[in-house]
Amino acid sequence: MSAPQQSGGDPARDAGTTRAVITDGLPSQLVDTDPDETQEWLESLDAVVDHAGRGRARYLMLRMLQRSREQQVGVPALRSTDYINTIPPEREPWFPGDEHVERRIRAYIRWNAAIMVHRAQRPGIAVGGHISSYASSASLYEVGFNHFFRGKDHPGGGDQIWFQGHASPGIYARAFLEGRLTEAQLDGFRQEVSHPGGGLSPPTRTRG
Repeated sequence: MSAPQQSGGDPARDAGTTRAVITDGLPSQLVDTDPDETQEWLESLDAVVDHAGRGRARYLMLRMLQRSREQQVGVPALRSTDYINTIPPEREPWFPGDEHVERRIRAYIRWNAAIMVHRAQRPGIAVGGHISSYASSASLYEVGFNHFFRGKDHPGGGDQIWFQGHASPGIYARAFLEGRLTEAQLDGFRQEVSHPGGGLSPPTRTRG
């Protein structure tokens, strides 16, 4: 039989009180030996957020993590960092389009692209295609289509854009919504020769 486990003298645990557990990589078994000092640090952080903003508070916390590593305190390093835009969020202009409408359009295109690839895997065809390439980049492409890319009738000339080959199902699906491709053409994805009336060209692949 194993020896009885000792509580270690933790009053909170001995009293059956639920302890806060930090799950973001910080050790949760450390004992707070000076709750008053801990509260002062927490209040200081709250004061920075209230008076200087979250950006300043984040900077100070990152500097504290850096110094803790220099002092070999043993705090785990960050596993990921936030994406930092060149424009602070408070200076970003208002979105120029209708986010709800554009979100719905993206959903339609993702669905049509997925079904087009699925149809290309049907018995007797079995050529398939790539689904996730466009699904993961649909927002990027749609912002470009709706707000940046210029058509051939633009006064300054149109843009020449090279789309990732594996994302072509989404580009074809968008062209279908615009009325530039038919359902029969979508059903001929990757079947340029075998599909009656011609199909859509497959994605290109570059080998290094």
